[in-house]
Amino acid sequence: MEVTSDLHGENLDLILHSPGGSPEAAEAMVSYLRLRFSHIRVIVPQLAMSAATMISCAADEIVLGKHSFLGPTDPQVLLNTSLGTRFVPAQAILDQFDRAQQECSDPSKLSAWLPMLSQYGPDLLVQCETALSLSKELVRTWLATYMFRDSEENWKMASSVSSWLADHKQFKSHSRHISRGDLREHQLNVSSLEDDDLLQDLSLSVFHATTHTFTGTPAVKIVENHTGRAFIKQHIPGPTP
Repeated sequence: MEVTSDLHGENLDLILHSPGGSPEAAEAMVSYLRLRFSHIRVIVPQLAMSAATMISCAADEIVLGKHSFLGPTDPQVLLNTSLGTRFVPAQAILDQFDRAQQECSDPSKLSAWLPMLSQYGPDLLVQCETALSLSKELVRTWLATYMFRDSEENWKMASSVSSWLADHKQFKSHSRHISRGDLREHQLNVSSLEDDDLLQDLSLSVFHATTHTFTGTPAVKIVENHTGRAFIKQHIPGPTP
């Protein structure tokens, strides 16, 4: 809100570089931006992963370079395990529990499963199912409402893409990179950054300047518009014990 408060017009170019984050935060950002702007073009100079991919799916158009990527949207669940705190794919937890149910019918295998199953909280499986459902629902709704809205099969197309992006079995890793070719095969509206020399030069210049800022300052998050109005979050580590 701070950064867009002095922007006028119905169109927005959003240069997006992010490893991802919370789907709920992505939903809040998309809801606000879509109230402000009727046409949004997301430009990805390098990567927009996870929740940032979800934000990209709320655009009318995505612009990617040969070197640019989106990522899977399968949700990750934070678990406290005997090996420490870990992010685990929600689908992997559900699949593991299904496998445990099958194998534990053999009493000789029960002792091997008990240490793993004891780490599951009383609501973990429901949380995983809900997280998967939310990820698919948000992407499906945004694609059908914006990028695919002119198609008679907008909801069918949106449902297919949202299921594909959230399919952990398909990608096998939450960190997999999805190229513009793969995205186009699934009918997303993806343009090539190289087709516009000026746009490419400006977008990469912003990206490189921001990268240098992250490297040389305590800044860990930057949201800034072309007039210089910015929101910057910094991380200043405390004293070493």
